[in-house]
Amino acid sequence: MKAVILAAGDGIRLRPFTETRPKVLLQVAGKPILYHLLAEAKKAGIKEAIIVVRHLKDQIIEYFSKTDLGLKITFVEQGKDNGTGAALICAEKYVKETFLVLAGDSVLEAGTIKSVIDGHKGKTTLALKKVKNPQDYGTASVSSGKITSFEEKSKKPKSDLANISVYCMEPTMFDEIKKIKKSPRGEYEVVDIFVGASAVVVNGYWKDIGYPWDLFDANEFLLSKMDTLHEHIENSTIDGKVIMEKGAKIINSYVEGYAYIGENTVIGPNAYLRGCNSIGKNCAIGSGTTVKSSILFDNVHAKHLTYIGDSVIGSNVNFGSGTQIANYRFDGKEIPVLTEKGWVNTGRKKLGVFVGDNTKFGVLSCTMPGKFIGTNCWIHSGIVVNKNVPSNTNVFTRQPIEFAKMGETQDE
Repeated sequence: MKAVILAAGDGIRLRPFTETRPKVLLQVAGKPILYHLLAEAKKAGIKEAIIVVRHLKDQIIEYFSKTDLGLKITFVEQGKDNGTGAALICAEKYVKETFLVLAGDSVLEAGTIKSVIDGHKGKTTLALKKVKNPQDYGTASVSSGKITSFEEKSKKPKSDLANISVYCMEPTMFDEIKKIKKSPRGEYEVVDIFVGASAVVVNGYWKDIGYPWDLFDANEFLLSKMDTLHEHIENSTIDGKVIMEKGAKIINSYVEGYAYIGENTVIGPNAYLRGCNSIGKNCAIGSGTTVKSSILFDNVHAKHLTYIGDSVIGSNVNFGSGTQIANYRFDGKEIPVLTEKGWVNTGRKKLGVFVGDNTKFGVLSCTMPGKFIGTNCWIHSGIVVNKNVPSNTNVFTRQPIEFAKMGETQDE
């Protein structure tokens, strides 16, 4: 069976990381989201993938052209029209038999995919999963195994069964997809033709990566499934599981929990990793630095006396000595973040900062919980970042300095 993977979206809610990469290439447990998805699809019996791309498509094509997953992969570009319906039409000529559809920005298990394939009946079969917060998802009502209605992020949803964007379809569905009209938000949405389709309720792991903090849960799940892999460990205590790639080193340091260490990354001397951490290639985590439950992309340097907690850090970020990331409110309440569409409650009581690529922090700088810092920023020494920082911003303060001769007093 072939799978059509929808990977064309801009990922606006995942900025600043998607300013410089497609959302399906966001790193989690050391690999892009789409890598993990394709690996699970292969386990479920998929032999070929048609990946629909658009936003920064060349990066996706380049990465998977160099990565052997044992799948035949074809890339097709989505045109100017938006929505899942528009994306699927682009893949029509590549599928002539029953096929699978997967959202490229989700993390799930092979068992979930196989449940939908095995339970396929009629023209279309959808995977649904019971969730605690159905108001945050598109939900479907079901009767006698058939979809009776859909709601999109309703404040008072009729159902707690979320649509997890895993579909099994017959090629005849393309005729119906072509009849879809634009939704109020200007997209061709395939769910509009799913009333009457078959439904399979699944229990396996699934995480839709809609916001950056969704990466934390996916990271922990994926690391829990990975096998221990040691490289160079010198005079260090490991209280948990580490997965180390070629050239990685842990020197005179303490690691507890789960930790993925990318190629040629050096932890230590005298560093402390705790919780669930994923640290990319060519990183340097040095003396007196603590990294707690965070995801660091490639080429991140935090060599001296830095604290990074519950954060996602883009590539080529440098932390000056003594940089501190606050990740907890004094009142202990859940931390809201200000997005492009207003305030969103993350539901997390521990949350640090989200930092885009190529940003630099001066010595003794710090950030308040739940802030976004864009790409290509300079955060100067001694700065307290207490609001979001747009990309390409130089953040500094003017400090008046006065001099007096020894023994003289300065007028207040």
